[in-house]
Amino acid sequence: MTRRIAICAPSTPFTREDAARVMALAHAEFPGLDLVFHDQCFASEGHFAGPDEVRLEAFVACANDPAFDAVWFVRGGYGANRIAMDALPLLEAPAYDKQYLGYSDGGTLLASLFRAGIGQSVHAPMPVDLRREGGEVAVRRTLSWLQGDPAGLEPSLADGQPAVAFNLMTLAMLCGTPLLPDLRNHVVMVEEVAEYHYAVDRLLFHVTNCLALAGIAGLRLGRVSQVPENDRPFGWAVEEMVHHWCAKTGIAYLGAADIGHDVDNKIVPFGLA
Repeated sequence: MTRRIAICAPSTPFTREDAARVMALAHAEFPGLDLVFHDQCFASEGHFAGPDEVRLEAFVACANDPAFDAVWFVRGGYGANRIAMDALPLLEAPAYDKQYLGYSDGGTLLASLFRAGIGQSVHAPMPVDLRREGGEVAVRRTLSWLQGDPAGLEPSLADGQPAVAFNLMTLAMLCGTPLLPDLRNHVVMVEEVAEYHYAVDRLLFHVTNCLALAGIAGLRLGRVSQVPENDRPFGWAVEEMVHHWCAKTGIAYLGAADIGHDVDNKIVPFGLA
């Protein structure tokens, strides 16, 4: 049976040329999937894939359409937080039966949906990853998972502990807001991209001291990549920062997570895999 996947842009826009490349890959290798790019993916207003109301309308339309089995966020950037709270009360029964896939800024919507018990939130590569060198591997990982192949799951999920995965900046911005789900007894995986080491340390301070994370099962560190060069060395490696803040706040540090802003980014369904 063919699974239909709606693709929308809660944050920043995509191009029709890149969409055609994703469609061609899916058509050639995943005949059990039918990808449908919402036209809103190609809208543009300033930083965003159209104004807030357009992005909101597109996401809600995809989520509420019973013809689709999943909603895939086309890319991250920034903007999902501007529509997340308004979206939740507009979601109807069909939205509760879907999978929602993305990462980075899309984590804002994944968190809000997980908190509300709507569908299944999944940290997973997005269509935009096709732009990376070797990015077809990442896109295939998500398409394979949508067809039922568990091979792309993050390896530590095999221990059976409920888990979530976030970009560190996104998680830090969720702390203290009504969108942060109850993460007690969950393994929290974090990754980051394009932040100075001092900023990563600041984010870890904030996240580990967030009262809502006090009861988590532990923290795993994904890849921190594309770190800008500061005018002087920070002096601490990222793993040393994590050890420091976890020790200060009583959070168990559980080691590495195979996630990040790269082609090796693995899949983490929120809750139990």
